[in-house]
Amino acid sequence: MDLIGEVTIFVLAVFVGFEVISKVPATLHTPLMSQTNAIHGIVVLGGLLVIGESNSLLTDVIGWIAIFFGTVNVVGGFLVTDRMLGMFVRKPKKKGSE
Repeated sequence: MDLIGEVTIFVLAVFVGFEVISKVPATLHTPLMSQTNAIHGIVVLGGLLVIGESNSLLTDVIGWIAIFFGTVNVVGGFLVTDRMLGMFVRKPKKKGSE
């Protein structure tokens, strides 16, 4: 596939992704974060595979960038998900207020 075709697919994916994500209600945000964590885990694995098969400095750099950003997204996603789930934890009742 030529460069114009690949750029066209990328731009369309950005627009479709933005439209889909912007329509997600707040109640579905936590399950969506869990799915994106899985996707970014695949990005980290892909970066490791790129580095393992690397023959040049450029592919090394691309692999390390993928690993870095994928790891940041996975960790950040788990932190956000944990914080959101913490909002639904019931607070313990005080002993004297029954």
